[in-house]
Amino acid sequence: MATESLELPLVVITGPTASGKTALAVELAGLYNGEIICADSRTVYRGMDIGTAKPSTMEQRQVPHWGLDLVEPGDYFSAAEFKKYAVEKIAEIKSRGHIPFLVGGTGLYIDSVLLDYQFGASKNEKLRLELQHMSLKELHDYCRKNNINLPENYKNKRYVIRTIENDGATISRSDEPVYKNIIVGITTDKNILRERIEKRTEQLLENGVVDEAKMLGEKYGWESAAMTSNIYPFVHKYLENEITLDELKHLFSIADWHLAKRQLTWLRRNPFIQWVSLFDAKTQLSHALAKYK
Repeated sequence: MATESLELPLVVITGPTASGKTALAVELAGLYNGEIICADSRTVYRGMDIGTAKPSTMEQRQVPHWGLDLVEPGDYFSAAEFKKYAVEKIAEIKSRGHIPFLVGGTGLYIDSVLLDYQFGASKNEKLRLELQHMSLKELHDYCRKNNINLPENYKNKRYVIRTIENDGATISRSDEPVYKNIIVGITTDKNILRERIEKRTEQLLENGVVDEAKMLGEKYGWESAAMTSNIYPFVHKYLENEITLDELKHLFSIADWHLAKRQLTWLRRNPFIQWVSLFDAKTQLSHALAKYK
């Protein structure tokens, strides 16, 4: 059957940080005429290449990548903006006869596209004023009491307030995925995942994340929203001689492990994700995509 006669699917590869999503997506997209849309709330920032573990220059040369370097560090980029961007890119990629791959671990980004979230936030100025007067700890407590998932950048007050506002907004969504989808989540033994996170921490340092963080801190300020997450605040403490290099590695590995657990908590609520090992994901996706080649 000719590829032209088939409706091209949206391939979704998700899972926690360091689970091997990127390498798998690059390999499969290269084999099956695909283009990758990165669903990661950290890699949207320009200049934050090493610390956010963006796809490498070589990977980006192998396969077209979208969703990277969209805004400056410090700029706010919402899930609604991502959803609009991704939907446009999916249409563009399919119009070229290529297969779109939506790849990343930011659950809200994934869900917003799959289930066609309609964000209709109406600002509640009274609530915002109340939230702005709360400490970060009080905001976290508010989220726990109201069953609101903390954002990945949970140490940034502005992001936490925005998350609370979005949760209280009227958001309509489809009960079923709106695309013809092939959806997998990468499941990894927790001990292996922790080892991968620790190895990646070493790799970030070898790749020059300290110099990158120093440059970004000087350009955008260490209090910039994007600089208060990932490895950057730990590098700042290291540069200020508040912690040693070994402590930096340890603290960031723990933070990334907690990120992985938060990502899994969110993603496992999506009943349309089929959870498989990295090996099985490659096998199943290769089989499903063979007819489109």
